[in-house]
Formats: sequence, C-alpha cells, structure tokens
Amino acid sequence: QLPGANCGACGCAGCDEYASKMAAGEAEPNLCPVGGAAVAAKLGEILGVSVGSIEPKRAVVKCRGHLQTSEYIMDYDGPKTCQAAKLLYDGRTSCNFACLGYGDCTRACEYDAIHIVDHIAKVNEDLCIGCSACAKVCPNSILEILPRSQKVYVTCMNHEKGADTRKVCSNGCIGCKKCERVCEFGAITVENNCAHIDPEKCTNCGKCAEVVRFIVSTSKIYKR
Repeated sequence: QLPGANCGACGCAGCDEYASKMAAGEAEPNLCPVGGAAVAAKLGEILGVSVGSIEPKRAVVKCRGHLQTSEYIMDYDGPKTCQAAKLLYDGRTSCNFACLGYGDCTRACEYDAIHIVDHIAKVNEDLCIGCSACAKVCPNSILEILPRSQKVYVTCMNHEKGADTRKVCSNGCIGCKKCERVCEFGAITVENNCAHIDPEKCTNCGKCAEVVRFIVSTSKIYKR
C-alpha cells in the first residue's frame, strides 16, 4: 500500500524498511507524507490499529538572499550543482550561508514543487508534500520541513555578527533581538547571532514579521 517513493521522510531508509517496522509494531502507519491520510487509513486497517491525525507539512526556504539583497562576488565555471560548488568554495554570492542557486533541490523534487527564481530556491506550497528530498540534498541546509500550520518562520541561516551579516545581505538576521522582544509568548530566541522560533510556543501572530525582514508570515503579507 505504500507509494514506493523511498523518500525517507518517514525516518526509514525507504518504503521496505518502513513496512517492516510497521509490521513489527515499531512504527506508526501515519508517517508517510507522500501517501497522506488515504494511505495511512489503509495501513491502519491492514494492521488493525487506529491512525492518529496527520499533520501536513511543506518545505520552507530559510534564506532570502536574492540578487536584490545580496550579490555575486565571483564567477564559477565548474559543474552547475550546489554540491560541487560547495566543495570548491562557499558559493558565488557574498553570503556563505545562502542558497547556492544551482538547483540540486529542484532535481531531487519529484513533484515539481521547487524552482530557482532570482538565484534562490522558491517552494510552491500547493505542490509540496513535505517529503524532505530537497532538504537532504542542500549542502547549506537552508531547506526545512515544517508543519503547514506553522505560518511564521525565519529566513536566514547566517551566524556571523550583525555587522558582518548586514554587509553581505540586507535581508539577513543581525541578532538585534527585536523579534525576541516583541514576541509575547517566548517563542523566539536569538542564539549564535541568528533567531530561532519554537513551534511549540509560536501562535502565528506575525508580530515578529512586522519588525524584522528576515522573518516571514504566510498568513499575512509583509512588504519590507
């Protein structure tokens, strides 16, 4: 009954391992994002177990270093892959933590849900199922799989000091803690010069996204 995607999003090496663990009672039947609720219900019926709720997920890009906020600092004539570029240097843009822009994630996605636009990865949430294939191949780890209910997220991975971050990207987190101070629920902390959001505490109010440009809220539109 499993779709055979072998994406690993369930935490197993592939569908065969997942099936074996379910048969042994070591895995729940609701861990397959590709099959979704329909597959989970069928698996639960076969195994004779109840199926809990399934939280839909999608990938988010934790970078906003497009060419209007960052810039190229060198040319690259090697293989046009992010993995190859990362091995030789930290990318052609001024930020070493940014999206490398060569599309390893687009080639890994079987659902045409991610493309490179203006040098940076963009996710089509209508097509993304949260399988995590894109996140696994990104050498800079700028793709994260989050529940769709999580509407607010950080779009920066730069851990340099604020002054250095601002030199390379005007959308980067500078560790000013404005977002941390405005959050009434203690959901945001700034660690190692970069903001982090605790999804267990976040209420998606969007106040943090109103004071800093590196946090976005998909439930509201902010033009900063």
